[in-house]
Amino acid sequence: MDVEELRGIELFTGLTDEQLSELAAGGDEVPFEIGDVVFAEGEHADDWWVLLAGSLDLVRKVGREDVVVARMDVPGRWAGGFRAWDDNGIYLATGRGATPGRCLRLDAPRLREMVNHWFPLAGHLIGGLHHTARSIESTVRQRDALVTLGTLAAGLAHEINNPAAAASRTVDELGECCTALLEALTRLARGDITAAQFSALDELRRETVAVDPVDALTESDRESELVTWLDGHGVPNAWDLASPLVAGGVDRAWCERAHEALGDGALTPGLEWVSATISSKTLLSELKDAVRRISELVAAVRSYSQMDRSSAQRIDVRDGIESTLTMLGHKLKGGVSVVREYADLPQIEAYAGELNQVWTNLLDNAVDAMDGQGTLTLRTRAEGDWVVVEVADTGPGMPAEVVARAFEPFFTTKDVGRGTGLGLDIARRIVVERHGGLIDIDSPAHEGKGTVMRVSLPSRPRGG
Repeated sequence: MDVEELRGIELFTGLTDEQLSELAAGGDEVPFEIGDVVFAEGEHADDWWVLLAGSLDLVRKVGREDVVVARMDVPGRWAGGFRAWDDNGIYLATGRGATPGRCLRLDAPRLREMVNHWFPLAGHLIGGLHHTARSIESTVRQRDALVTLGTLAAGLAHEINNPAAAASRTVDELGECCTALLEALTRLARGDITAAQFSALDELRRETVAVDPVDALTESDRESELVTWLDGHGVPNAWDLASPLVAGGVDRAWCERAHEALGDGALTPGLEWVSATISSKTLLSELKDAVRRISELVAAVRSYSQMDRSSAQRIDVRDGIESTLTMLGHKLKGGVSVVREYADLPQIEAYAGELNQVWTNLLDNAVDAMDGQGTLTLRTRAEGDWVVVEVADTGPGMPAEVVARAFEPFFTTKDVGRGTGLGLDIARRIVVERHGGLIDIDSPAHEGKGTVMRVSLPSRPRGG
């Protein structure tokens, strides 16, 4: 081990020549090639690894995928050695060669001995810090995951509840409608209606079509006119029949033709049958719409979670934004209008599920900033080799001191229980470290123009 090489590494600044020599003598120089596994996630962190040259990818297992979470590419970056202070310390990621290089390896007992001998107080501080940090990280990650899951689950339940309730109500009404239809057919049969009369009635039924919605006053006038005609011809329950008949485009002239075809004896059951068929058709359409809405929500969840796709894939960022809007739909109702200014974009290679977490955070922050009242503007555009996404709100904007700290870990201006549990620090890590992109804030609070969160993502893979 070359002492001079160690002296040039910032990590060892302040060590004496004797200490550097002791470090060089106690450690081993380990070379690695591209793809070599230097240390493995989950194994006991028995050794301390310090990068001397080259680069290592830090890879974690996420589900069934190997995900690169960081890269050691500067001499002096280190990993492992946790068993120097924690018997249960493990490697948090796998170190895999990204380029050929070399590492200094020092076993954990020797590391603890050196630190305690050279910097006894530092040894105690490092040990306490390690235990505290691990405890805090575990607690915070669990809470954040639960808060995010709870928020999205509540929103999804709210969104699904409306079409599900509509579908349930429609099924009940459809059952009643089918019963009325069968009873009308039975009364027609008992009235000795001829085949020719029923054929004429069916031809009249085929002429009915759903009319375009009109204002309540016009609809009421049409129903009143029809009720007057029905009452004049002795048809009972005129008001019950008039509403579906008007919805099917039936007017006085149509009723006159029906009366001519059926006569007085079969007129009432004939109109009841036509009314029931129109109602059943309308209810089936409503049921179809409700089921379609539920299917769309399930598809949005599938797209949002990316549960059936690999981590890295070619995506259109607009798809992720739209599925996130669906997931947060319950927060957008009432006073928030959404304006989309989407430009044509190239597909990019990205971790779609992670980007959806970023969109969730930015959209949720924007709605909260407007207190549920305002305009949410979503812009996308291509700028050279970059895809740019902007989330703009019409809230009061961020003060300069908040902008300066917005990307700090654990920094928030929200009360307990509000937000998604995903801070801008994590959003920054996903955009910058995972995707090689940029994220910044444009918030001229003194001008009252709200806030614009801008995310820039490379349209080409890094190194491509």
